[in-house]
Amino acid sequence: MLNGLGQILIAILSVMVVLTPVIVIHELGHYWVARAFKVKIDRFAIGFGRALFSRTDKHGVEWRVGWMPLGGYVKFAGDLDASSVPDQAGLAELRQRVIAENGPGAERDYFHFKPVWQRALITAGGPVANFILAILIFTVMFSILGKTFSPARVAEVGAGTPAAVAGFRSGDVITEINGRTIKDSREVTAKVMLSAGDPIRFTVERNGAEMLVTATPERRIENDPVAGRISVSRLGLILAPTRGETRHVRYNPIEAVGQGVLQTRDVLGTTLTYIGRIFSGRESGDQLSGPLGIAKASGAVTTAAIAANPDPLAIAINLVLSMASLAALLSIGIGFINLMPIPVLDGGHLVFYAYEAVAQKPVAARVQEAGYRVGLALLAGLMLFATWNDLQKLNLFKFLGGLVS
Repeated sequence: MLNGLGQILIAILSVMVVLTPVIVIHELGHYWVARAFKVKIDRFAIGFGRALFSRTDKHGVEWRVGWMPLGGYVKFAGDLDASSVPDQAGLAELRQRVIAENGPGAERDYFHFKPVWQRALITAGGPVANFILAILIFTVMFSILGKTFSPARVAEVGAGTPAAVAGFRSGDVITEINGRTIKDSREVTAKVMLSAGDPIRFTVERNGAEMLVTATPERRIENDPVAGRISVSRLGLILAPTRGETRHVRYNPIEAVGQGVLQTRDVLGTTLTYIGRIFSGRESGDQLSGPLGIAKASGAVTTAAIAANPDPLAIAINLVLSMASLAALLSIGIGFINLMPIPVLDGGHLVFYAYEAVAQKPVAARVQEAGYRVGLALLAGLMLFATWNDLQKLNLFKFLGGLVS
């Protein structure tokens, strides 16, 4: 029982340590761009509900920490609701009120009366800040640690697996996938994991000759120490380099920035591919995770970092590296989700601004209201679905079924 409670506490603390900086950077992205355009800001908040900390700076911005650590927000002067996008009637009313209270010209400091391109940049500032944070983390890690490349050499072929049926042999080296050159074995793993049911053309080197092998990954249920019980695509190959084949590459700061950008691009590409496969019916979406999954992954990463080496200094280094890597991935995920064209998210705001730029008028209030209701319903449904996935991975339903059987 105590061990279980300890794991829960580790998971909660770990996810707060990882997620809080990511959320702060997201909101700072909105804040910094808004400040650059001299927008009047009422509040910068991390967390919701009653304030645990609150201070107002010389610019009149209240910096607040709420007791519910479920996100954050930047409140611009004149915000009437969550949409921040009043229609023409609402803008006229707001303009009259601002001028009556502060005099002519005061409305120019308000977010709603800024040109639409400035509002779009302020809105995009949050997700962009998340991507920049990920690039920065990857850049620092590549600068300090470098990167290890291992050839995709087949060490073992599982009997009866798709790899065995396709004709893979121990000792093969995969050099291309569908015509694309492979430099590292992780590229093979990434491709296979998103190709369940799809034939893949492999170019392999065998005894000095080049040959083609076509194999189709199949889906399996596995227990992952970090993600829990997952459905994953496998070929049945174990890849491992021979002695001396692995090479380590160190990068100067400029090269590390390039590698950070490429790493961020690859994570985004993988995410887009997975989402595309869900809509095309080739993935069930069971890999989508919500807060429970993120907390479990954070706790598992923390536990693994502590268990890897008992030396206090090694534990500290492992924790920093593990948490930084996880924060980079979560930052990309949060930036991506916020760009989805759902009305309550930044991407939904950008859709409204695009309409305003073309039609030369804001979206009608009733359309905005309907959009936000639909958006909230979509987000609630997505959250329930992700939580269901998390509970499945935790084997909670199997545990409960065992109690009543």
